[in-house]
Amino acid sequence: MQQLADMLNKMDGKSYKSLKSIQGHYDNELLRLSVDYVQGDPFAAPSKLRVFIPLHRTDFHLEQFQSPERRRAFKHFFAKTFHQVTHKTDNPVSGTGKSGMIYIDAPGQEVLDRTAVNISSAGIEFRLSCGLPAKGRSVLGKGAAKLLTEIIPDVAKKTIETYSREALKQALLLADDQTFIRREIKDRSLISFIADGAVLPRESGISNKPLPEKNVVPFKSPDSYRTTLQLPSGKTLSGMGIPKGISLIIGGGYHGKSTLLHAIERGVYNHEPGDGREFVLSDESAVKIRSEDGRSVTDVNISPFINDLPFGKDTLAFSSEDASGSTSQAANIVEAIEMRTRMLLIDEDTSATNFMIRDARMQKLVKKDKEPITPFIDRVRGLYDTHGISTVLVLGGSGDYFEAADHVIMMDEYEPEDKTAEAKALTEQFATQRVFEADGAFTVTEPRAFSKQRIKKWFDQKEKVESKGRQSIRIGKTNISLSHVEQLVDPSQTEAIARMIKLLAKNNNTPKTMINAIDDLYEQVEENGLDSLGVFRNQHPGDLALPRKYELAAALNRLRP
Repeated sequence: MQQLADMLNKMDGKSYKSLKSIQGHYDNELLRLSVDYVQGDPFAAPSKLRVFIPLHRTDFHLEQFQSPERRRAFKHFFAKTFHQVTHKTDNPVSGTGKSGMIYIDAPGQEVLDRTAVNISSAGIEFRLSCGLPAKGRSVLGKGAAKLLTEIIPDVAKKTIETYSREALKQALLLADDQTFIRREIKDRSLISFIADGAVLPRESGISNKPLPEKNVVPFKSPDSYRTTLQLPSGKTLSGMGIPKGISLIIGGGYHGKSTLLHAIERGVYNHEPGDGREFVLSDESAVKIRSEDGRSVTDVNISPFINDLPFGKDTLAFSSEDASGSTSQAANIVEAIEMRTRMLLIDEDTSATNFMIRDARMQKLVKKDKEPITPFIDRVRGLYDTHGISTVLVLGGSGDYFEAADHVIMMDEYEPEDKTAEAKALTEQFATQRVFEADGAFTVTEPRAFSKQRIKKWFDQKEKVESKGRQSIRIGKTNISLSHVEQLVDPSQTEAIARMIKLLAKNNNTPKTMINAIDDLYEQVEENGLDSLGVFRNQHPGDLALPRKYELAAALNRLRP
């Protein structure tokens, strides 16, 4: 480490490009600092560093991170801890552009597999970005030496020495409990579990943190849905278990219907202690469905929902660069089924009305031979009865769905009530006048062929595929908008999707279908680790978090033909 300090001190006042020579490995008595990449100037993407501390220099134990779920929680905990220590540490280094910046890809509330921290039997490694200091285009050598050889090592040292042992223990026990609950959800034929006492509302529309408890009604299950679990941690946990089938969430406006659905939607991920939703867990294949005016659709068989479009437009292999609300929602469902979802989540607020329902009066006025859409109300039952695909649906405007429902849950001032019996009684008392319009069973079509050329055709000379925040990926001169892919929760997931798309295009294998291609890629990532998506082996892999297969498929499906 002294060698690095000497090199940097001698560079004081020299051209910024001279910093390229510091790439390499530097040791002190506690850790190894690896400088993998040095930025070209103070305004460019920051330099990439790794700090490795051998396991015997810590008080960690192998059993703390032996299971995949514990390892994910362990890495999440220390990425967040390193971030917190960084912000508490005095850092006088400054200068032009990004000078003095220390950054780790700190997680949010969801516990994702990410590359910010690696843990193994060898030790713990922090992957950082750093702004090497400059004045204009000249190196601030003394500042760089202080940053790399004093401040960053000190942050790493404090992280492993001052972390809360009790907080780590609780995070790991929570990971064990969450793994157990997911297994119980499957074994008990449930699709979601929402614990009593859970805090579902978020701080604001732009914050994923829980609403302060003084302003919130803790969740409490209706007795008829209460499920009790004995957790590995020794806790007894009760909450609402939603069975498989068709479940309606009804109620007045602003009573918590969409808040409950949003919690179920995010329950495909584990959450950290204190989030309020750490015991809200859902079938991991659940996909949020919505209408998406203007999205690109390519060769999707939407015929179970839409047929006989004007001018003979094909719906067996429907394509559009500007899909309507109804055709986009139909495509979103069919694409999710293609990826083997077992659970659809739909909110009427973000759905196309003509896709969801056609009431009796409209059926009388606009005859079926003039209406190409078979509404979802006439397909939802068949999706479950024939294909085992459950649906959770938020409704406030149509009681016609009561006939199809297995479970009706009403939210009243954020408290759920079981209204199934009353809803079914109403269907007897007030028989629907609408006509069932589905013609035949819902047929799941064969998976579509996978074409690398659809990706490659957009490549520029550099063949760049790059993320632009959470909501967009750029391939050459075309953008893939992911703004309506609601279960994509972290920009680092989007960056991983960008890397995956490029790998799919460059892969020498030729899988027959898109689902084959995605399955093969995830097998490689599982075998070789998320680091394998990095550009260079045994270096900082970039800031990546593992997306679900459904979000990777969503990106590929939105690529314009």
